Amino acid sequence: MATTPLESGRNGVSLWTRIKDHDVTYSFKRSPLAIGAAVVTLLFFISALFAPLLAPLDPFDPSQISLWDGKLPPAWEEGGNPQYLLGTDNQGRDMLSTLLYGGRISLAVGFAAVFFGMALGIGLGVVAGYVGGWFEAIVMRLADVQLTIPGILVAILINGILRAVLPVDLRDEVAIYVVILAIGLSDWPQFARVTRAATMVEAEKEYVQAARVIGLRPFIIMVRHILPNVLRPALVLATIGLALAIIAEATLSFLGQGVPPTTPSLGTLIRVGNEYLFSGLWWITFFPAIALVILVLAVNLLGDWLRDALNPKLR
Repeated sequence: MATTPLESGRNGVSLWTRIKDHDVTYSFKRSPLAIGAAVVTLLFFISALFAPLLAPLDPFDPSQISLWDGKLPPAWEEGGNPQYLLGTDNQGRDMLSTLLYGGRISLAVGFAAVFFGMALGIGLGVVAGYVGGWFEAIVMRLADVQLTIPGILVAILINGILRAVLPVDLRDEVAIYVVILAIGLSDWPQFARVTRAATMVEAEKEYVQAARVIGLRPFIIMVRHILPNVLRPALVLATIGLALAIIAEATLSFLGQGVPPTTPSLGTLIRVGNEYLFSGLWWITFFPAIALVILVLAVNLLGDWLRDALNPKLR
């Protein structure tokens, strides 16, 4: 009788049983902090994914935005409107809706930037660790030089250069992609260093030596044999890097170097609210800032737990 992947596994043990009995699962169940961080992170992801369904109004639809309703306080304060639970911003957009869509943009930029930086760093790190020679020297020296400069400054520099070479009429349209590229290019050195060190260890093991003896090409050895064995530390680094990428996007947007003000990311919302903070319009800054702090804290806690759970020395 045919079985599904969850019903069959190695030595007749189902995949679900192996996952349930894994050391990482055991560690997760015994860590209330990790469970809480995972729940909060999952709620943010669900809210971002289903923002069009959960948001009361569409902040991108001009027909649902009225300047007459701009700068309204939260519904529970005097002068608030029950239609806008968390109030409105300076453009008359519902704060709750902009938070849902803003979290969506911040998470999308963070994920894309981490994926790009991870792909670039892992690729260069594996090749440098396996090939060695002048290629390794060039890649590692570039990584060392870049690591001496704060990542946000590198991102600002790359973002400024890319904006300078783009036509003025295209800058707002491709602003998100420019931010992703800038953050990704500022993050690749740490992935390259980790995977290069792991690759040098794996390259000396017997299975790699056997692959060389039977005549496999270096590209096949790196992709099929070495890469799967060096991904674990890179994935842990990516989890922690996601929080840093979200902060980087918010910082760039706050400084006016990220997504345009018309695009409601958490960084742009905080930037806009900061201009009205001393006018008593505290909610425009407060709610996006709190959402950013909670999201980054949850992702960081989850990344720290994952790093410890996958460290055999701490088991």
